[in-house]
Amino acid sequence: MIGADLALAGLINRTNAAFSANPPRYMTYVEDSHIVGNGQHRDINRSVALRVADDYAVMHDLPQGAERVGEAFPILPYIDLFSQFQYCWFANLKAVDITFVPGALWYLKMPDPDPSVDLQVPYFSQWAPRYAPDSTDALVHLIMEPSPRLRDGNFYPVDVVEDPATQLPSHVAFAFVGRDETLAFDYGMVQGHWVATKAVWSATQHVFVSTFKVTATTTFSDFTFPDTAPDPRLATPPSPKPSATCAP
Repeated sequence: MIGADLALAGLINRTNAAFSANPPRYMTYVEDSHIVGNGQHRDINRSVALRVADDYAVMHDLPQGAERVGEAFPILPYIDLFSQFQYCWFANLKAVDITFVPGALWYLKMPDPDPSVDLQVPYFSQWAPRYAPDSTDALVHLIMEPSPRLRDGNFYPVDVVEDPATQLPSHVAFAFVGRDETLAFDYGMVQGHWVATKAVWSATQHVFVSTFKVTATTTFSDFTFPDTAPDPRLATPPSPKPSATCAP
């Protein structure tokens, strides 16, 4: 197998090329969110119609509940984590709040072939990739550790699995230096679009004098990708995403 650094760099570049080449204009889907923490649990299930360009969604609580309009909850499923994104996410049994700020996609320029060079050693300065014990030529599985350059609160990819059929990630997980927060996505190819099929966020929450672990799991299903707006409120031109920032 090629070096783990080179395998990761190639996967990142392929992913970003595929993500940019075929973005859907609109999506509809069903999402089922299950939140567990402090010995309790809560389910939030919705049907969603989404304008992808600016993450503007019309959401209906299922089976016949309230309607909401705004940023897709808890996160839009057309998302590439190999990017300079920012996000804030708080969850307990009374509220689930998330702010996701997309950023520029990563692109890793690889050195041009040089017949006089016997060995090329690409590297990442902020994390150290290596092959997982179960990785093979047919099924690439990479795990990463942070370097000393990453400060507390910085996030980094900790676990990546490549789908051998598409050569795009089927699983991407991020961890955070200095705290137990994790963010993981499963992906699949649906009607020619690479989309998230599951998202899991987990972290310890501190509320007044209480400390407890919260895990929020969302599955996405029943995708469609219409060319025209599935709701009249989505037919207006996309608005620029706000330049808000939030703590990692």
